[in-house]
Order: sequence, then C-alpha cells, then structure tokens
Amino acid sequence: MRLLVHDFSGHPFQVELSRELARRGHQVTHSYCPAWVSGKGRLEAEPGDALVIEPVGPSEPIEKDQFVKRVLVESALGFQLLRQVRRTRADVAMLSNAQIPTLVVFAFGMMLLRKPWVLWHQDVYAVAVKSFAGDKLGRGFRVIAAMFTIAERWVSRRAAAVVVIADSFVAVHQDWGTAEKTTVIPNWAPLDEILPVERANAWSTEQGLDGVPTLLYSGTLGLKHNPALLVGLAAAVREAGTPVRLVVVNEGPAEAILRAEAERLAVPLTLLPFQPYERLSEVLGSGDVLVVLLEQDAGAFSVPSKTLSYLCAGRPVVGFMPAENLASTLVGAVDGLVLPPNSGSLPAAADWVCGVLDDDEERARLGKQSRALAEREFALDGCADRFEAILTRVGS
Repeated sequence: MRLLVHDFSGHPFQVELSRELARRGHQVTHSYCPAWVSGKGRLEAEPGDALVIEPVGPSEPIEKDQFVKRVLVESALGFQLLRQVRRTRADVAMLSNAQIPTLVVFAFGMMLLRKPWVLWHQDVYAVAVKSFAGDKLGRGFRVIAAMFTIAERWVSRRAAAVVVIADSFVAVHQDWGTAEKTTVIPNWAPLDEILPVERANAWSTEQGLDGVPTLLYSGTLGLKHNPALLVGLAAAVREAGTPVRLVVVNEGPAEAILRAEAERLAVPLTLLPFQPYERLSEVLGSGDVLVVLLEQDAGAFSVPSKTLSYLCAGRPVVGFMPAENLASTLVGAVDGLVLPPNSGSLPAAADWVCGVLDDDEERARLGKQSRALAEREFALDGCADRFEAILTRVGS
C-alpha cells in the first residue's frame, strides 16, 4: 500500500512509525514542515532506509504571533500536501499535528480526489483557542474559536478514520458525531533512540553541567505553558539550600520571559536552542530532575509528549499539570510528582526536588522506574499493528 504520513511538527515517534510501516513493505512517504520551530526526530534517510522523507511547505520559521500570515501559510500547505498525494499516488494519507487551515484545504481536496485519509488528532485546536480566548488571547479569538469548532468538526467528519491520543478526546468526537470511527492510540516515544545515559556525558560537559544539580526542561513553550513556573521552581529549590541550575532547551517568545524572570529571581539559567535529535539522550540525561508544564485549561485537549521522552531517558519527573491529564497518570505511576500548574505548588515541588537531589539512591530508583514504564508501554510493534490495521481498512 502507498502511504503518505504527514506530521507538521516533525516529531520523533511519528517518523518512527513511518519507518516501521516502510519496513513492513508499504511504500511510505513521510513529510513535515521545516518552518515549524520545535524539536525534530530522525528526518534524514539512512542507509537501507525504505522510507522516503520529503519536507513540505516553507523553510523560513513561521511567525506564530502573526495570525493572518499564519493562516495564509497553513492554507497553502494544504494545497502542497494535496500535490504530494497526487505525486506519490498515495492510496491513503494520514495527517498529524496539521493546523486547521491546512486540514480544511486538504479535506476538501481529498473529497474531490475521492481519496481516503486519516486524522491523527494530537490537539483539539477549537477547545484550545476557546480556553485561551480573552486570557492569553484577545477577546476577538472567541469568534475564531467558534469558527475553528465548525472547521475542526467538518474535517473530522470528512476523515475516513480518526485516531486520538487520549480517552478525554472521545467526548469531543461524540459531540461532533464522529466517535464511531475514532480509535484511541496513546502517543509513545522511540525506545531505541532515546536511551538512559550517564549523568556526566559529553553534552553535560560541553554545557558545564557536570557536578551541578540541574533542573531541565526540553520542548516547546507556548500558550499551553507557563514558563515562569520553571524559574519559580528553581528559585524555590535554591531558597531551600540546594544551588540548582535551570536548563531550558527551547526557541521562541518564552525566551524573553525566562531571561527576565531568571534575572529578577537571581536564578542561574542556561537557555539553549533545540538540540540535534541524535543528542537528545545526552540532553535529557544531563538533568537530575526533568520538568513538564501544562496549563489547567489545556488538560482536556493536549498531552505533553515531552513526558514520554523523559520517561525513556530514565530520569525523575516533576509535572505542573492537570491531574486528569494522561501524562499526569504516567508520571504518578513512576512515583514522580504532579501538582497543579500554579505558583502555589512551588513550595511542595521544591521540597520534593530537594529530596531527590539529596538522595542518590532515590534518584536512581525513580529513573529506573521511568525507563521500565516506558519499556512496558511504548513497544513500537503494538502501536504499528494498530495503525497498520486502520490504514489497511481505510485503503481497502
């Protein structure tokens, strides 16, 4: 079967799935948008690789705060994806992390081409925009949220099948009348690519982190996150007597917030751009405690995939996020700490972090539990079996 798998963000586990489907004999083209600034997976062809990888869309970074320009760019991407479908003669396409304008154009075009496609629903954008309208976004975004709801429901109905990443998404599809074709397949992280490493490794040495107690965050920081909590946690830990350093691997508007807060609270901060994927194990291994953020309003429509990478890396995890989120359940299952995403949680979080930093055996125990859970839950064969069954059914 000829497949086109498009993951707008270029994240690791989506391309890992494409590689596995290609290994199983399917003709797979995997595409991504290089203009979207985020951590990327293994997006280069390798010797003996049966997978074809094609970037699509602009290469210049997309300005996330320029709404009109984004809509135009994302709409144009829908047309480019349709051209990819025709050029590759794909029997089925599957889209992950695609933005609403892209999905609308693509769904309409696939309807005209009479070709089936699968929506791999990573975020419910309509709920997200509605949640933040009037707070982090202007009141005018309430109108946009209503438009997004109509559009996202429409594209979901046009898809031949929908894959969602958590049970909480199913209620939305019940409201939209698409629950009967919706399957829940939780996200995972590549076990063979993100591995536990020694705390003192080449990357930690390069960054001057050897022997320095380190809190580390690696991933995007957008509307769903409060970056000030990262600095606040580091400050609270330092006030409790542990001279911790905060390391944040991120690019975007949050950088200015982090720098200002770190200066205000006198927190040592190492702020770095997204690192090459082949060094991700070293990056995550350089943190004594890894931190996850997710705003309360985002709990129902998003699952922070960085949590999954953290578990693969075998490190203790503290999360400021809604208790009902799937990622919170995973962190709790490995004796990590989950607290509400607000400043009132900082004292309890600092106490826990100090205890972990002061106890080598406890830190090692928590790390082993994280990796063990990842090995139980993230086996690629089972995930690939389920996707292959859906794609085969849709394409037959």
